[in-house]
Amino acid sequence: MVEHTVKAFDEDITRLRGLIAEMGGLAEVAISEAMTALVKGSTTLADAVIARDKKIDALEAQVDKLAVRVIALRAPMADDLREVIAALKIAGILERIGDYAKNIARRTSRITDRDRFGPFPLIPAMAEIAGEMVHDVLTAYAARDPNLATEIVERDAKVDAFYDSIFRNLVSHMVEKPESVGTAAHLLFVARNLERIGDHATNLAEQVYFAATADYLGDRGERPEN
Repeated sequence: MVEHTVKAFDEDITRLRGLIAEMGGLAEVAISEAMTALVKGSTTLADAVIARDKKIDALEAQVDKLAVRVIALRAPMADDLREVIAALKIAGILERIGDYAKNIARRTSRITDRDRFGPFPLIPAMAEIAGEMVHDVLTAYAARDPNLATEIVERDAKVDAFYDSIFRNLVSHMVEKPESVGTAAHLLFVARNLERIGDHATNLAEQVYFAATADYLGDRGERPEN
C-alpha cells in the first residue's frame, strides 16, 4: 500500500481493509457452519449462524460510515479512490453472502431422511467449491492479485454446472418418489443459495480486479456467460 503524507489517511485505509477482512472471515465461517449444520441436522449450530449474521451487518455499516468519511475528508483520487469504492462494494457483497449462508442454516430443521436421500451428498460438494471461491477471493483482495481474481471468475462455471446437475437430480427424485417433495424443495433452495454465493464471489473478484488494475473484467470479456 502506498504511504501517504497524511498518516490518518493510511490509518483509515488500513481500517477499511481490516473491516473487509473481518467481514470476509465471518462470511467464510457462516458458509462452512451452515453446511455442517445442514448435513448433521444441528439446529444449535444453525441458530448460531443465524445469530452471528447480525455481526456481518454491523461491520457493513462500519465500512459504509468509514468510506463516506474518507471520501468527504480526504478527497481520494486514482488508486486511493478505487480502494475506497471497492471496499464499499465488497462490503455489500459480503453482507449478501452472509445472508445466503443464513438462509441455508434456516433450512436445517426442515430437511428429513438425510441418510436415505440420494442427491443429498451433491449439496456439500457444491458448497465446498463455492466456499473455496470466497476464501480465494479474500486472499486475492489481501494480496491485490488480479490474476487470482481472474481465475476465480472463471471458476464460477463449475458452480453453475453443479447447480444444473443438482436441479436435474432433485427433480427426477421428486418424480420417482413424490413423498420426498418437501425435502427436495428445501434442497433446491439451498442449491440456489450456493449458486448465488458463487455469483457473488465472482462479483468480489471483479471488484478486486478493478481495485488492482483500474480495468473491468467484464470489459475484457473474461467473465463466463451465466
